[in-house]
Amino acid sequence: MKPTPPGWPRLSSVLFSHDARAAIAWYQRAFGFEVQILVDAPDGGVQHSELRYGDALVMVSDQGGDRDARFGVQGRAPAAVQGVNTQSLFVYVDEVDAHHDRALAAGARVTAPLADHDYGPEHWQDRGYACVDPDGHLWWFAQRLRNPPA
Repeated sequence: MKPTPPGWPRLSSVLFSHDARAAIAWYQRAFGFEVQILVDAPDGGVQHSELRYGDALVMVSDQGGDRDARFGVQGRAPAAVQGVNTQSLFVYVDEVDAHHDRALAAGARVTAPLADHDYGPEHWQDRGYACVDPDGHLWWFAQRLRNPPA
């Protein structure tokens, strides 16, 4: 397998939003993401953006418009399709309790409360929670408490 371009993870996700600028600001405030690139669309929306959290990369753009024609698919936020999620995002953080509190303060809707998840002595233990952002995307955040034995 060839290496990825410098600074790019092997896998990243694109999130569509009804208002990408507002979503990006919210991801910064609620989750601690940092904007690396923001490309304006001709219609004044966001054509492309790249947000980082450590080595994680998420791209965010506005839904609909010429983006549908260019890519041949309709990208929509879950809120635009009755809240249906076909995927979720999972992010490891350093201090999940503080992250949870920050997300709540920014208005995240917690769907799975902060709790420890122990998968047994042969596996790992995490502490985490799940929440939904204003566009309806489902996020999981966790902190590793115990690694599996070597």
